[in-house]
Amino acid sequence: MAEQTATTILRRIREHTEAVGRLGEAHRSDIAAAARLLIDCLAGGGRIYVCGNGGSAADAQHIAGEMVGRFLKERRALPCVALSTDTSVLTCIGNDYGYDAVFERQVRGLGRAGDGLVLISTSGNSANLLRAAEAARGLGIATIGLLGRNGGKLLPLCDDAVIIASATTARIQEVHIFVGHCWCSLIERGLDLA
Repeated sequence: MAEQTATTILRRIREHTEAVGRLGEAHRSDIAAAARLLIDCLAGGGRIYVCGNGGSAADAQHIAGEMVGRFLKERRALPCVALSTDTSVLTCIGNDYGYDAVFERQVRGLGRAGDGLVLISTSGNSANLLRAAEAARGLGIATIGLLGRNGGKLLPLCDDAVIIASATTARIQEVHIFVGHCWCSLIERGLDLA
């Protein structure tokens, strides 16, 4: 049993390392371009909104926390909101309009031209994210996808995207938060945050 456990752990570490390794080779410029969009939004006085479902909702909250709090250095708080955190708003919209509208309705109510919307999805096919992206594009809000597999239906609705081409949800999610941390680091370096 101990040998089987060790083998499983080593296999997962190898899969993770390979997924992160492919990221650097294939998506360095995608990560930088998305960071530039986020920096431009913030520098222009805009806000960043982040959304996702399940584990991707947790990643959205994590990224928002790093932006509003701090990542690597002391600096001013940055305007970033995870759209999955207000249970009263989520349940009101879900009850009155359906779950597919929970992010779209918030984008329409809170967003404005010059803002940025980060959409996190391992499949790229969540109906509520598709509707949020369409709403954002109609309002002049930059859309950035943090996607998995082949990007799904969400990819063409994104101004920029980083796609983790894996079939394993856990590996996609692990690399997604790594990319989120890269963005936070680049944003802190790219803005005058004193």
